[in-house]
Amino acid sequence: MDIAGFRILPGWLDRDRQVQIVEAIAGVIAQAPLYRPRVPGSGRPMSVAMTNCGELGWFADRSGYRYQPCHPVTGRPWPPIPDILLQLWDEVAGYPARPEACLVNYYAAAARMGVHRDKDEDDLAAPVVSVSLGDDCRFRLGGLLRRDPTRSLRLRSGDVVVLGGEARLAFHGVDRIMPGSSTLLAMRPGLFPGGGRVNLTLRRVRQG
Repeated sequence: MDIAGFRILPGWLDRDRQVQIVEAIAGVIAQAPLYRPRVPGSGRPMSVAMTNCGELGWFADRSGYRYQPCHPVTGRPWPPIPDILLQLWDEVAGYPARPEACLVNYYAAAARMGVHRDKDEDDLAAPVVSVSLGDDCRFRLGGLLRRDPTRSLRLRSGDVVVLGGEARLAFHGVDRIMPGSSTLLAMRPGLFPGGGRVNLTLRRVRQG
């Protein structure tokens, strides 16, 4: 199954750049600690811990999904998106305006992300750029309808995925993490105990 605008760039980031990005994200987390968003309605905590950087950050609680300018726990503005990630956007996004939000999702060994689509943004012409760091995962890609067939893809550390064009609203998720498949996050054991996977998604939110 192919969907227009979906691109995988395998190994786009070499090990040195991956290390640099992990260090930059450690700086983000020092200012905006990881927390567990809650599922709208039920209020159950998600299995993925997260934080944000950029002008806006994605947030979820009992009342729904939205973007906001401040960390929900500290009340402080999100830290800026590191330059190394803005440079990556310039390389792969093919979009003139830079991202306003970078979601930082940390998957421990048992974490997963149900199939969903990213539709909380006003600017749907801009792609979502996704970066995989750390352990491999099984990524599930579907179509524009929840009932469409899906396929499973293995994403490795350093891979970059672009969801643009028709694929911008494709359903997708993470079935599982493959513990021990990467040593990258072992460089920060206090921050990422037991390794795991960090996924970064760079997004435009507002039009213009």
